[in-house]
Amino acid sequence: MMFDDKRAVLVASTTAAFLTPLMASSVSVALPSIGREFAMDALSVSWVATSAVLAAAMFLVPFGRLADIYGRTRIFNYGVFVFMIFSFLSGIAPNGVTLIMSRAMQGMGAAMIFGTSVAMLTSVYPPAERGRVLGINVAATYTGLSLGPFIGGFLTQHLGWRSIFFFNAILGFLIIALVMWRLKSDSPEAHGEKFDIPGSLLYMASLTALIIGFSKLPGSLGIWGVGAGLCGLFGFVLWEKGVVKPLLDINLFARNPVFTYSNIAALINYSATSAVTFLVSFYLQYIKALSPQNAGLILVAQPIMMAMFSPLAGRLSDSVEPRVVASIGMSIIAVGLGLLAMVGQETSTALVTLCLLLIGFGFALFSSPNTNAIMSSVDKKLYGVASAMFGTMRLTGQMMSMGIVMLIFAVTMGNVQITPEYYPTFLQSMQISFVVFSALCVIGVFASLARGTVLEGRQSIP
Repeated sequence: MMFDDKRAVLVASTTAAFLTPLMASSVSVALPSIGREFAMDALSVSWVATSAVLAAAMFLVPFGRLADIYGRTRIFNYGVFVFMIFSFLSGIAPNGVTLIMSRAMQGMGAAMIFGTSVAMLTSVYPPAERGRVLGINVAATYTGLSLGPFIGGFLTQHLGWRSIFFFNAILGFLIIALVMWRLKSDSPEAHGEKFDIPGSLLYMASLTALIIGFSKLPGSLGIWGVGAGLCGLFGFVLWEKGVVKPLLDINLFARNPVFTYSNIAALINYSATSAVTFLVSFYLQYIKALSPQNAGLILVAQPIMMAMFSPLAGRLSDSVEPRVVASIGMSIIAVGLGLLAMVGQETSTALVTLCLLLIGFGFALFSSPNTNAIMSSVDKKLYGVASAMFGTMRLTGQMMSMGIVMLIFAVTMGNVQITPEYYPTFLQSMQISFVVFSALCVIGVFASLARGTVLEGRQSIP
């Protein structure tokens, strides 16, 4: 790629990696205020958050492929522009429907960013430096997640919830200014290849059905949604095998064990960890009777560890085989989740904090090296699709994690509010959830170890 300064790529990509999770985590704090202003019920206001995640998951792989064909810098720039514009439009939304639609468009912009930023870094940095810069990128993501609730709460309390969107629009404008000032357009390796429109539509519809289905389990709509999504994805695989220039080269999975098992490990990891904050937040506020502010101070322990150690883990994966570092990280996560499964009413908050620190440290060891393995296992012309597929695993895992928790809650508690009489049942549901998540991570360790070396993965593609 023909860039003026590869450090500018790092700055632009890292700032964007900070921006998108900052928006997601800051908006979650503002949802009660949004619901009150627009008189939205709980289901409707939840779509203010869900619409962005769903749109991002839908468009990630298609935009990753478009980036490989038309240029990653171009799609990245478009993504930041779309994100910025619809941040502003979200801030001036006159009603809940307009806000939800604007948030969905924000998610589409985020998909353009997710599908290109990691690919841009991988393109301009040599393998010996790749783990370090990917670690910095991951650290920026978790810094955004850490600061989001604080910034969102501060802005909502003092300037109103609309100021969150204006703040993000300003950050987006600064990123665009940097891209236009310092970066030239790149030369895409897949330039001139045909874009698979039918495959893209089938993929987006199937993934949407699957994600919505998981969010509706264990109801009949959830079962039908998951079934339709799985059938659609099976049809997508059959379609892709018969296309000359597919949206997603199935050979990446069939003949590249590093790419396949690294993505499976990522899916398992996010499925096992994304609901931790949700569960522990409820535990601290209901069982331990902490205020939201004090609960937030304990919850920030996990992302702080991620932000601190991700760059170090990424740098370590430049000299040590990524599967070794990532597998150790997944093992540590399994231990931390297992310890949380034993948390009871009398457990000290110090021990809970220690578990969160342990999980955060394990996640840092896993995430950067695993990302490095995914991106280093494919050829340059597939960087966009590889980056997008990793992002899809993350978003799908996040939705599956909450789906697992909701399923366990529905079976053990039923559709009830968490009142003092249901505290013992909630605690049981939480413990079962953490047992399931810990078991998933044990499976993830084997998936991580089974991937082989990065060099073997690249050589397995003819």
